[in-house]
Amino acid sequence: MPVKLKYGSNARTGTKSSPLESRLLRIALLALLAILIVGCSVFAYFYYHYQHVVDDRIRSGPFFASVSQIYAAPREVRAGQKLSAAAIAADLRQAGYNANSQLGTYQLNADNIFIKPGPESYHNTDGATINTTGNVVQSITAENGVTLSAYELEPQLITALSEDNNRTKRRLVSYNEIPPRMVQAVTAIEDRDFFNHGGINYLRIAKCAFSDLVTHHRTCGGSTLTQQLAKNLFLSPEKRIKRKMIEILITFQLENRFTKKQIFEMYANEINLGQRGSYAINGFGEAAQTFFGKPLQQLDLAECALLAGTIQSPTRLNPYRHPERAMSRRNVVLDSMVETGAITASEAERAKAEPLRLAPPNIDASEAPYFVDLVHDQLVKRIGDQDLAHQSLRIYTSLDPELQRAASEAVEIGMKNVDELVRKQQKTPKGEQPGPITYPQVSLVAINPHTGQILALVGGRNYGVSQLNHAVSERPTGSIFKPFVYAAAYNSSLNGLSLGDNGGVFTALTQLNDEETTFTYDNGRQEYTPKNLISGYRGDVTAAYALAHSLNAATVQLGQMVGFDNVAALARSSGIVNARGTPSVAIGTYNATPIEMAGAYTVFANSGVHLNPWMLASVRNANGDVVSDFSPEAKQVMDPRAAYLTQSLLEGVMNYGTAAGVRGHGFTAPAAGKTGTSHDAWFAGYTSNLICIVWVGNDDYTDIKMEGAHAAEPIWTEFMKRAILLPQYSDVKPFSAPEGITTARIDKTSSLLADSSCPSNILYAAFLDGTAPTNTCSQMSESPQNLIQKILGIGGKSAPPDTTSPPNTPAPIVRVNPNTPPNGNAPDTTQPPAASKKKNFFQKIFGGGKDKDKQQPQQQTSPPPQ
Repeated sequence: MPVKLKYGSNARTGTKSSPLESRLLRIALLALLAILIVGCSVFAYFYYHYQHVVDDRIRSGPFFASVSQIYAAPREVRAGQKLSAAAIAADLRQAGYNANSQLGTYQLNADNIFIKPGPESYHNTDGATINTTGNVVQSITAENGVTLSAYELEPQLITALSEDNNRTKRRLVSYNEIPPRMVQAVTAIEDRDFFNHGGINYLRIAKCAFSDLVTHHRTCGGSTLTQQLAKNLFLSPEKRIKRKMIEILITFQLENRFTKKQIFEMYANEINLGQRGSYAINGFGEAAQTFFGKPLQQLDLAECALLAGTIQSPTRLNPYRHPERAMSRRNVVLDSMVETGAITASEAERAKAEPLRLAPPNIDASEAPYFVDLVHDQLVKRIGDQDLAHQSLRIYTSLDPELQRAASEAVEIGMKNVDELVRKQQKTPKGEQPGPITYPQVSLVAINPHTGQILALVGGRNYGVSQLNHAVSERPTGSIFKPFVYAAAYNSSLNGLSLGDNGGVFTALTQLNDEETTFTYDNGRQEYTPKNLISGYRGDVTAAYALAHSLNAATVQLGQMVGFDNVAALARSSGIVNARGTPSVAIGTYNATPIEMAGAYTVFANSGVHLNPWMLASVRNANGDVVSDFSPEAKQVMDPRAAYLTQSLLEGVMNYGTAAGVRGHGFTAPAAGKTGTSHDAWFAGYTSNLICIVWVGNDDYTDIKMEGAHAAEPIWTEFMKRAILLPQYSDVKPFSAPEGITTARIDKTSSLLADSSCPSNILYAAFLDGTAPTNTCSQMSESPQNLIQKILGIGGKSAPPDTTSPPNTPAPIVRVNPNTPPNGNAPDTTQPPAASKKKNFFQKIFGGGKDKDKQQPQQQTSPPPQ
């Protein structure tokens, strides 16, 4: 029998529903339908809205801001160099060479290595075989069979900068360059179903929502990797329901447009993993280099797990600051990998037993941040910030990574000694609390004296604490300026200016008077009285002695003889642009930067040619096309003979003068240099292949109360001792003299040629041909000073009158005249010299200053240098 269904009745009671109930039901259904329609409409609106947002972002270019890669200088390998094939292979691996690299490949054998640059190499595609025996390079043969004297290796990547609104470092990697263990570690701890879900893990979200409601805290992370990527690329980090809904909509769009591998690749390049100095570390590629000092592809299981664990809280789990937390989180990741079947329990236990092997935390050594900042600033000036921001550039620089490490290590060691000296200076009376201690800052600049290439640069003691770059900060130079006074004397003498008693030719034995003297200038309206650091004055001394012992009064007197304008003009042409023709210029009261002083000293080390220090070699775009090339600027500013003669004096400073501490600290290679003390401490010195300038001083311009010999010179020495251990700087040669120079053994007491009667107290001095003494010390006829003469500082000159043969007047070489000011008019060398006032009888007995290196600005009434 057919069954008839009756509507409108209660199924349980069999009673009919009332009209009111039916109406309410219909209203409820209609309302629900309306809400559903409105909800779907709103969802559709926002879905398509964020579809356009994602599409527009995709069309605008890569998801990441353009990444510019900054490279070091290529390392040059030469025949005869102490270098093994294995060391060359390690260098190439560090540069990115491997079996599948577009940069290049290599084949390492027992006694040779074959190198083949790839299409993305800095070099052309010509390969070469480097043969070694006993860790020495025997020969280099090009791929075509030609024997080469040298071969350049691939430049190493220093860092990669992302030109967005934030200071971000990122090294982009493709999915194929990510180790499988890295993928497994990340998915195990962050999103186990990543390769299976459609972008949203609803069950996980529900669990986290319930947990948040129960605990009243947002502690559970329910986001998938795709959601995290959507948030990082498109949204702010704030935790609100509205942002979460937008995040889900964008997640749908990303899942619809990209494969899982593409999404993971973007995630791997975007995820933030901490801070290094003032830069954010984004992506596993940059983090691998930051934490472990090697490419991502070379990470082992424990290292991959550590990076994956850091994602949760990069600051709290920073392995440098919190190693125990980082290792504990790493072990949690390893356990998660066991749970997912990615690794076995035994593999996890072996990885847990691994200690933290982190790269040294000294970012100044590994990444040269002060150098990179200067490179960035120069790029903005030369090619513009817009081009820099919208192009992926390869920027090739002058930096030597090994020398940079040596510089950073030397600064770290040296500043510990400086800090100890500062603490000893801090005297606290009994019963009082010690006041705050101001610890000095530091800068070190090392350049190639024959190219001007900046090889290493440290701009401060800790980039993470202060990004102020002291390598470009102007400070009074102190006595490292003095060599330019003596160089001006040599150069002016070669150009015909009469100086001294030796036929008017200035030599190392020219007599200078070291007495307290007041110099007037500016047509007599201003006075200047230099003081010596050591109490008392030396009377008549040779030029060699005056520079070796940094005597201020004698040096200012020489500056007066040459003409202060001439001294300043030579300094300006050598790159010390603030120098002005006043008496105090002779002892370095005008400002210069450490980089400027490094460039200035090239005139002594490079035969009178000034080279502007440079750091940019070339810039190429992503296709390898050269965007910009840079050539060093060179200018002859003094006669090569004048440069060498000044250099000879600076060797004396190093061997028996104020810089003799260099030898005492164990640096024995041929070198020349000068200490300097203003209210800061300086040291400038060089070998045949390396110039190094060190500055130490306070940021607030207060007096450091240390001489350059105690604060800056030990840092210089520590650096140079490390530098000459490197193959590229180990071949230090004696300085070679140009034609027209003679070297003689001189008795210090008589200033005559040394013979068997004075074998112990000698110095080696360089002279222009025909200007060296001809008499020997055994022929000296001078009587020694008596007691009264010694007290009064008179008599007893160290050299007898006119015992040298008449000099052959050297022919001047016609080159750029350093005495010519910018307007092209030579200064008037016949102008009356600045008047000088010497001490009277009582001043000779009771007077005396105490500043050899230090300028006394209160003595000079002229405005301070700008």
